[in-house]
Amino acid sequence: MPARYELTGAQWNEIKDLLPGKAGDRGRTAQDNRNFVNGVLWVLRSGAYWCHMPEKYGNWKSNHKRFTRWANSGVWEEVFCVLTEDKDNEYLMIDTSIVRSHQQAASGKGGPKNEALGRSRGGLSTKIHMSVDSLGRPVRFILTAGQANDAPQAERLLEGVQATFVIADRGYDSQKIIEQIEETGARAVIPPRANRRVKRPYDKELYKKRNLIERSFNKLKRFRRIATRYDRKAVYYKSFLYLAASLMWV
Repeated sequence: MPARYELTGAQWNEIKDLLPGKAGDRGRTAQDNRNFVNGVLWVLRSGAYWCHMPEKYGNWKSNHKRFTRWANSGVWEEVFCVLTEDKDNEYLMIDTSIVRSHQQAASGKGGPKNEALGRSRGGLSTKIHMSVDSLGRPVRFILTAGQANDAPQAERLLEGVQATFVIADRGYDSQKIIEQIEETGARAVIPPRANRRVKRPYDKELYKKRNLIERSFNKLKRFRRIATRYDRKAVYYKSFLYLAASLMWV
C-alpha cells in the first residue's frame, strides 16, 4: 500500500497521546507507535494476511502480537471513545449492516460460539449495529450473529446518549423503543410499520437525513477487513472497526 494510505501528520497528532508507551507512561517508551499503527492500517485496508505485511513496518509477528495485546486490553476502543466525546448531538441515527465472514473466521478451537458469528441468508455472517451523530460519524458499535434481529440492540445503542432527534427505519418501530427515546427528551423520527392500526406521525423531511448512516457504513467498508470478516475473535474484528471509525473523527 502506498504512503497515502498511512496516517497524515494531523491524524497522528490527534491520537498519539492516546496510545500506550507515550512519554510520561511507566515502562518502555514506544517510539515506533506511528509506524506500528500504519502497519495495522495496511492490514486493515488491504485485507491481507499479517505475514504479508511490508518489511518497512517491522516484524509482522511482533506487530500482530502487539495488535492483539492492545485489542484485549481495550486500547483501540479507548482511543475511539475519547475521540467521540465531542459528538454532535442534534441527531442520532441507528442502523445495521451485514458483513460476510470468511470461512477462516469460523476455524480454530471453539468455532463461532460466542464470537458474533451466525448463519443468515448470505451464509456465515456478522451484523454490525451502529449509531452515528449528526455528521455521520460512528459513536457506538454492537456486534451480533448475522441472523440476530435489529430492534433488541436498539436499547444498548441508545443507552446514555443524548440527542434532539433519533432517526431510524421502521424496523425499530416498537413502543418500547419509542418510549425509551422519549424518556431522554428526544423525538423519534421512525416510520410506522405497515401493520400498525394507528399510524404514528413522523417528520418525513428529517427522516431523509438517515442516508448519513448508510454513507458511514459505506466508508467503513472501504477497509477490506471490515467489508469481510477474517478474524475468528470478535474482539479483534471490533478493534479493527474501532480503528477504522477513529479515522472518521481525525
